[in-house]
Amino acid sequence: MAGKNIKVLLVEDNPGDVFLLQEFLKEVTTVLVDLMPVERLYEALNYLAKEIFDVILLDLSLPDSQGLETFVIAHHQAKATPIIVLTGINDETLAIRAMQEGAQDYLVKGQVTGDLLVRSMRYAIERQRADDALRHSEERFRVALKNSPIFVYNQDRELRYTWVYNPPSGVTVEEILGKQDLDIIPVQDAQHLIAIKRGVLTTGIGTREEVSITIKDTTRYYDLTVEPLRNESQEVVGVTCASIDISERQAAQRDRKMAEEKIREQAALLDVTTDAICVRDLNNQIIFWNKGAETLYGWQATEAWGKNASELLYDEPSPEIEAALLQAISKGKWQGELTKLTKMGKEILVASRWSLVCDEQGKPKSILTVDTDITEKKHLEAQLFRAQRLESIGTLASGIAHDLNNILTPILAGAQLLPLKFPNADERTRHLLEILEINARRGADLVKQVLSFARGVGGKRITLQLKHLIVEVAKILKETFPKSIEISTDIPQELWMVSGDSTQLHQVLMNLCVNARDAMANGGTLSISAENLLIDENYARMNLEAKEGAYIVITVSDTGVGIPREMLDRIFEPFFTTKDVGQGTGLGLSTVLGIIKSHGGFVNVYSEPGSGTSFKVYLPAVGGMETLSPEDLPPQTGHGELILVVDDEAAIQEITRTSLEDHNYKILVASDGIEAIALYAKNRDKISAVLMDMMLPSLDGLTAIRTLRKINPQVRIIASSGLMSDNKLNAAAAIGVNTFLSKPYTVNELLLSLQKVLS
Repeated sequence: MAGKNIKVLLVEDNPGDVFLLQEFLKEVTTVLVDLMPVERLYEALNYLAKEIFDVILLDLSLPDSQGLETFVIAHHQAKATPIIVLTGINDETLAIRAMQEGAQDYLVKGQVTGDLLVRSMRYAIERQRADDALRHSEERFRVALKNSPIFVYNQDRELRYTWVYNPPSGVTVEEILGKQDLDIIPVQDAQHLIAIKRGVLTTGIGTREEVSITIKDTTRYYDLTVEPLRNESQEVVGVTCASIDISERQAAQRDRKMAEEKIREQAALLDVTTDAICVRDLNNQIIFWNKGAETLYGWQATEAWGKNASELLYDEPSPEIEAALLQAISKGKWQGELTKLTKMGKEILVASRWSLVCDEQGKPKSILTVDTDITEKKHLEAQLFRAQRLESIGTLASGIAHDLNNILTPILAGAQLLPLKFPNADERTRHLLEILEINARRGADLVKQVLSFARGVGGKRITLQLKHLIVEVAKILKETFPKSIEISTDIPQELWMVSGDSTQLHQVLMNLCVNARDAMANGGTLSISAENLLIDENYARMNLEAKEGAYIVITVSDTGVGIPREMLDRIFEPFFTTKDVGQGTGLGLSTVLGIIKSHGGFVNVYSEPGSGTSFKVYLPAVGGMETLSPEDLPPQTGHGELILVVDDEAAIQEITRTSLEDHNYKILVASDGIEAIALYAKNRDKISAVLMDMMLPSLDGLTAIRTLRKINPQVRIIASSGLMSDNKLNAAAAIGVNTFLSKPYTVNELLLSLQKVLS
């Protein structure tokens, strides 16, 4: 169009709109427009009969014609001339209908500019020329494709069908022309076709695909070719498509693909399984290696193929492997447990099944092996066996605890009474009695620790000063650890206090120190320190187990071999241990963690191989004064109260009678529940309290207490036992036991219990 005037026929009855259009066109200097304005449709038709115009600007509302009919008449008169419809803002629907009937474009009055008007005219002219070119070539295509099964069609940029030849069976040309794919075929098929064609419109590059299309409830398959349709300026103005019905061929391909898919599924199943599946030929060369084998052994399939299985999976030749191979070949199968190596050199235990594979003639050709990793299973079994052994220990400890405590009770009480009986004893005798008492206490604590671990018996929480505990532990370490290990402590004078069980915290420190000793086989330094620490919000956010507040931090450090980085995350797991078999149960650190967590604290560990280990134990600090243990309080004496002591052990009867009589109490003694009930019934108005052993012959303690409660609901009872389960404790509390006294008990503990129930 460059260098040539555009001859335009303007059909518009509004002088103002005509004037505006003329002014707009004057502003455009890039093209010359020869504008011929007329006011009525009949005038336009007269001009069209005599002259040829490049483009027609047509208002649909004219004095002699209204609406879509205006366009239809003008288009019929000048089919070869592009028409641009002029419309008002409220008449866009009418303009779109005109576009559907063949208008090249439309412009909204009031929104027109010179550039927009020229662009629209150029576009309309070029589009009309493209349409003309398509029409001229249509006949040639018809001749060429007259006897062809190919469905050929053109679509514009809006993907409306502009030309159709040889449509599929069941569809006519009239049903397709001017429509879009969504108007003809199901949405899913149409969207697929639209995506393909828009890709060609965007890139200008043709494509070829196989598609399925459902027409009138019949699905057919087509080989579709889509090419860009260009105008004289090589601009993409649409697409031209050719499709060939390949339904029969597709059916054959579908059958073939189904067979291939079945094979792929079967192969995929071998890769999905977590078992390691390997096929080796009779020369032990690997010919198949699935994903499970890659995961288990670390060797990729490309690395394993062609390799000798024995060299890949075993460190050295094994008679066990040779025997398995021979049995698999001779008997057709073998199964058992084997230790194999991964690519990283790690030993794993597998349950291995071997099967001989034969060809169609029945001749052996390969061996299929399926390996299941049972390393963790065996590890769990070992843990279970350890747990069962510990459970047996717990059962045994529970069975003998009562007798041990009955033995220790008179020893402990006697060791306290003898100095009172013999105040003038020489120093050596007093020292021997002190040793007797200390060791009796140590034996009682030992039984409590065993029961605490075996049966989960909770400890007593008191407010205590940790520096005393640390000093005591350090003294024990210096006396018992090898001289090659130097023990050092660092404890501030103003150390805060904690609420806890001293026996359990003693166990925590001893466990950590024993581990430190084991890490320093050739000697070193063991340091125990304590400090006050205020944990703020920032610290608490960095350590999820910490809370804001005051803590006491106990640090146990050694200069030993350290802990490998890969083991640090597992050291608190039950039964996990780095020690040799028989040298550790793997419960020490898990016990430490359990105790500290039960006290509301947490544990951090820092270690470097070859540079030692440091455990930091964080315990919440509390206010108040240190709670004195019963041994620290002055003895309490009675005022002549009568106490009924019920116990089947003669030694305990005697030592308890002596202890209470020496502190101004009167005593009645019963050996079982029946005797206790008889004595109480006879002396109910005189007896102030009953000390009842819970494990009695003839009639157990719980039943005896229930009977006493029926005789006197206000009876004051102290329950005593060397072993009390949680169920029995709860049952005793439910029937009104005033307090509990655990065997073995000291004289002070006995006196304090009496004072508690009598006050």
